[in-house]
Amino acid sequence: MINGMIEIRALGKRYGDFVAVDDVTLSTEPGEVFGFLGPNGAGKTTTIRILAGLSTPSSGEVRIGGLDVVREARKVKAMTGFIPDRPHLYEKLTGNEHLRFVADLYGVAWKSREDEIGELAYRFDLTDWLDSRIENYSHGMKQKLVLISSLVHEPKLLIIDEPMVGLDVLAQKLVKQLFREEASRGRTIFLTTHTMSVAETVCDRMAIIHRGRVIARGTPAEIKERGGTPGNPLEDVFLSLTHDPVGDPVR
Repeated sequence: MINGMIEIRALGKRYGDFVAVDDVTLSTEPGEVFGFLGPNGAGKTTTIRILAGLSTPSSGEVRIGGLDVVREARKVKAMTGFIPDRPHLYEKLTGNEHLRFVADLYGVAWKSREDEIGELAYRFDLTDWLDSRIENYSHGMKQKLVLISSLVHEPKLLIIDEPMVGLDVLAQKLVKQLFREEASRGRTIFLTTHTMSVAETVCDRMAIIHRGRVIARGTPAEIKERGGTPGNPLEDVFLSLTHDPVGDPVR
């Protein structure tokens, strides 16, 4: 029976002889911030691309809101907001034009969302830039715009690959607050990050993937306890788990 917002069962992804994702099983609940952590090349982005409908699994099953991401891709995308680590923007558009374009893509009446989106823009100090072309934005400003635009259609799930890239300290704090607020509204946040302090303070639960396999999962406290160092920072536990030269799963 499918109950979680995300249900991943025995997921595998191969590129020829290379196994990028190997028998990954995990689930998330509505209103949960779930961190998906791992070193470079561990399989995080591959998994996220499958969740977002940009790649198909070689084996296993992935459902979002009870819908199969392959067979019901359009419906899944309609309930999902996705922010890749390198988002693409039409830089000749202004910020406002981009936001309205996203609303049109999802069939959302702009008037119904204009006030709330405007409040988010004000919160992230973008209001004075919304009538400027995106090509004039800094990298951090573009990242803020993409984050705001991902909420235009009020998705049930936000999938975010490295949300803090290019953001200053204040913006990072605002993003963390926003994640918790969105989760309190029942929205699920699924994110990858290399910043362990972000994962530890924001995530309700997390999974660590290494060499394509999930090697630990649970709350930050549970993962630290299973790593044998409950009093240490999550960063130390992460390094301890992922430095295993054999890469045997830790359950």
